[in-house]
Amino acid sequence: MTLHIGFAAGVTPTKWTRIWADRRPDVPLEVFRTGPGEQDAVLRDGRATVSLVRLPIDERDLSVIGLYNEIPVVVAAKDHALGSAEIVTVAELADEHLLQDPDAVPEWRDIAVEIREGTRRALPDMVDLDALMEQVAAGVGIAILPHSLARLHGRKDVISVPVQGVAETRIALAWLTAKTSDDVEEFVGIVRGRTKGSSRADAPATRTDDGKPVKKAKRTDKAKAAAKAVRAAAAQAKPASAKKTQNAPGRTRNTPNPRKRRS
Repeated sequence: MTLHIGFAAGVTPTKWTRIWADRRPDVPLEVFRTGPGEQDAVLRDGRATVSLVRLPIDERDLSVIGLYNEIPVVVAAKDHALGSAEIVTVAELADEHLLQDPDAVPEWRDIAVEIREGTRRALPDMVDLDALMEQVAAGVGIAILPHSLARLHGRKDVISVPVQGVAETRIALAWLTAKTSDDVEEFVGIVRGRTKGSSRADAPATRTDDGKPVKKAKRTDKAKAAAKAVRAAAAQAKPASAKKTQNAPGRTRNTPNPRKRRS
């Protein structure tokens, strides 16, 4: 059986697939990149067993666990005034022309001058992100993207600057709930950092005769009990010896004078 793993552009699954190959060489992997509109579709049509997705997606019938967030960046032509900034706010981009559907960046849409004044131009024909970056490099407008996507499609004639005021995007792992298997559970564990020897689930709690769970002893209590047992064993093994009388500090014991005769 092969485990099929889809991943969104910008996501790097290599660290997880390497761990899988080390732990489960009996189950080969097939890894492929998914497009923005097919992140969850590949699960429903069977092309992928699990999918590393960029939210939001249609989560019906899916199990989804969040992994990490990505910061947004604005990308602009290299000679743009933004090139001197270390970080910008979305308010500083209100006068810019966004080369994306405004609904994709609602924080910009709600303050954009070109939308408020009705002067927004039609977008040029762009089939993918590479075409978008071509327009950005030419100075036609800007784009606001997750950092990993901007880096993946980066160019020498384009700069990127982190943007405050725009929501971060979330990367998650998704799979069909009805098709949860041991292999899926194991891959989920790897992605979540579970070690090789750890259990997928907590062991059932031990209970008393009346059905109440037995409380686990604290580590400190166990350590104290172990130390006490060691001391007790050492005391039994040590030969008994007469206890010496110790003088009180600052005093000497009276000793008989050898020259004084007894009467």
